[in-house]
Amino acid sequence: MKILITGAGGQLGAPTFAAVEAAGHEAVGTSSSGRVGLLPADLFTGAGLNEALRGVETVVHCAHTGSARDLRLARNLVAAVQRAGIGHLVLISIVGIEDIPLSYYNQRLAIERVVQASGVPFTVQRATQFHSLIDGLFTAQRHLPVVLAPAARFQTLAVPEVAGRLAHWAAGVPQGRVADIGGPERLGIGELYRQWRTARGGRRPSLQVRLPFLQIFKGLDAGANLVPGEPYGDQTFAQYLQERPGPR
Repeated sequence: MKILITGAGGQLGAPTFAAVEAAGHEAVGTSSSGRVGLLPADLFTGAGLNEALRGVETVVHCAHTGSARDLRLARNLVAAVQRAGIGHLVLISIVGIEDIPLSYYNQRLAIERVVQASGVPFTVQRATQFHSLIDGLFTAQRHLPVVLAPAARFQTLAVPEVAGRLAHWAAGVPQGRVADIGGPERLGIGELYRQWRTARGGRRPSLQVRLPFLQIFKGLDAGANLVPGEPYGDQTFAQYLQERPGPR
């Protein structure tokens, strides 16, 4: 089976590409930055997409910019997939995007709707935040006297474990919206910061920010970013920190 991964040079796209290959399938990937070994397709303009999709049976959409441009990327990809007659589009999304009105989450919800309305058979996999997101939140503030963080619980996941899940869906038939996945632990931001500080060093205190009158915090208070029931994945946040030493 020939499977194309968009954003195959990125944080999620690269391990998804590797997982598809490890499963014995032909993996091809796109990149707008001209990375060696990846097809030079630009999802923002659509240039190169038709060529990249030749002979492809399934597309896994991992490309993103973290901005409002992502909706245009998705629309251009879906249009190209429709033209090529691709039989399966796999999309990664985020848990709780209806109840946590961040602008990026609104974009992800709009992208889901574009895929669902396209007529292309699809699988949508929502996941909780990656370990790297929380790590990055703390690391970005490592030189400040106090580290600010939202007063909420998180259920972070390892990126390679999410990539394996996407590769699994890509090799099968379209499933529609599948069950959400969340990591092996549900931890408050204070505990996550204690683990991070132990692994990375430092004595800076943290200040937990909570503004209950904002809808974002109402969603976090209600656990909209968590997945009830059986957790997915094995790697904990502490294990991730041990395996990925960061700047001090």
